[in-house]
Amino acid sequence: MEENKDMSELEDASGIGHFPDHEDLVITSVEMLKKPRHRYQIAFGPYLMTVHEDVMLKYRMLKGNVFRKDELQEIVVADERQRAYVEALTHLARKPRTAREIEQRLLQKGFGPSSIENTLERLVKDKLVDDAVYAKMWAEQRMTSHKKGRLWVKQELRQKGISSELISDALDGVSRDEELASALTIGRKKWQQTSGELLDRKRKTGAYLMRRGYGGEQVRQTLNILIKEDQGESEWDEEMEDFE
Repeated sequence: MEENKDMSELEDASGIGHFPDHEDLVITSVEMLKKPRHRYQIAFGPYLMTVHEDVMLKYRMLKGNVFRKDELQEIVVADERQRAYVEALTHLARKPRTAREIEQRLLQKGFGPSSIENTLERLVKDKLVDDAVYAKMWAEQRMTSHKKGRLWVKQELRQKGISSELISDALDGVSRDEELASALTIGRKKWQQTSGELLDRKRKTGAYLMRRGYGGEQVRQTLNILIKEDQGESEWDEEMEDFE
């Protein structure tokens, strides 16, 4: 029932809803449109439809060739899938995307579930969308270059639709030492900007690091190093403040 409704909507959108059933439809003209690019208007006498260039060539929609409406229905589906794929490629041209981000983009553009699923399958097969690679690149960049903590990056990847397993693998690709080095870089800057008693400086810097997504253990290690650097003190009392 739902599939028939989707097909009916596709027919209306493509212009073939009013085409006659069970009649030979002869292509009388094929005209390239100025906009959008790579689309052609196919005329069957008074009946008109538009298709992507790739679809036109695949189905040999040339002047004089004959089609039936049921054949054109298949072409309509192929055309929507091609449009969805082109839209996805355009979206990917700006920057890498996750499968979830592509899906959301195509939904916003009004494509149906079948076309979206087909597009994602093609993109994954062509290795144009790879959530595992994306997650690893994102984690490394955010944790080392942007100085974000593990918890922050984990939440970002969740929002992008990355699975828990892939998130775990990606985060494991950044060592604790690398994460600590990043925490020290921004923690040292924040420490130097704070003033007042040791406890106040510790609280402000620790809270700042936790807002950046660093866990309690990383925060404690960072503060321990910063205090040693600043005052040359030995181990500070970890029980004074709990950053878990």
